Amino acid sequence: MHTKVFVAAAVGLGLVTLSACGSGSTGSGAADSKTVTLVSHDSWAASKSVIKDFEKQSGYKVKVLKDGDAGQAVNKAILTKDNPQGDVFFGVDNTLLSRALDNGLFQSYTAKGLDTVGASYQLDQSGHRVTPIDYGDICVNYDKAYFSKHKLTPPQSLDDLVKPEYKNLLVTENASTSSPGLGFLLASAAHYGDSGWQGYWKKLKANGVKVVDGWEQAYNEEFSGSAGGKKAHADRPLVVSYASSPPAEVIYGDPKPKTAPTGTSYGTCFRQIEFAGLLKNAKNSKGGKAFIDFLISREFQQDMPLNMFVYPVVKGASVPAEFTKYGAAATDPETMAPAKIAANRDQWVKSWTSLVLN
Repeated sequence: MHTKVFVAAAVGLGLVTLSACGSGSTGSGAADSKTVTLVSHDSWAASKSVIKDFEKQSGYKVKVLKDGDAGQAVNKAILTKDNPQGDVFFGVDNTLLSRALDNGLFQSYTAKGLDTVGASYQLDQSGHRVTPIDYGDICVNYDKAYFSKHKLTPPQSLDDLVKPEYKNLLVTENASTSSPGLGFLLASAAHYGDSGWQGYWKKLKANGVKVVDGWEQAYNEEFSGSAGGKKAHADRPLVVSYASSPPAEVIYGDPKPKTAPTGTSYGTCFRQIEFAGLLKNAKNSKGGKAFIDFLISREFQQDMPLNMFVYPVVKGASVPAEFTKYGAAATDPETMAPAKIAANRDQWVKSWTSLVLN
């Protein structure tokens, strides 16, 4: 999942993260060979104790550089690939994967433990340039209180969103700058086909869809159901976010609500898979490989759900009950083959921009 974002946990409420200063490369020399530098999006989060376990077991120190939302972070990594900011990149997803691979961002590495990762998540099986780490679902969320107050049934599908009763209620993210925004565009292309998605967006535009730059703005400033939101202008009860956003609202609620104040429209979802890769010119490739192995260890996989609000890809990794209680993963999300995304993404985003933003 944001900018995974991701992710939905970018509700950003005091998550335990390691962050680093500076943005230069690690340089060379003996001291630096003991540091692994991870480059990621702003929603990266992990428990301190889990990172400390890796540092203790491996002998490497972990440094984290955050580079904006997923789209921005991938673009920056491509621009700096000859002299990368770090050793490992985490957070490229299936919507942007081909861009990273076509630009030669990663070197091949088959992670130890890859056989424990579900085959359906392994989208680069021939090259092993990236390792699947997590998955989530980009979906429309709704503000339960609004729909209850207005005695209106929340929309259940993409078709519902263009109905008159939902006019001026939806906010989404820009497909050219935001990972969930792009995921929602791909959901419509997967559902309505190459020739039908533009007609769908014309209807959405006519029905008053609002577009903002990124997830943070959409969810925390425009969406009326967000606890973390700036409520003064939050007047949109529908937002493109994640199926894991409702659990985040409960787990980080203060006071904690008995049930999620938001719900998920499961007929609007698109499956997102996130990957990590060893950067092509990594200065500490040995440490980078050890860190990628760690990312698919059971310890890290089971730590992810309550930190980044995403699901593990390793078979048998358990998910905390409170995570699944308030929001399950979609059972039948829209998906699209990476080759199809690669062939069409840039043109679709261009068409979407002229259609929706002009």
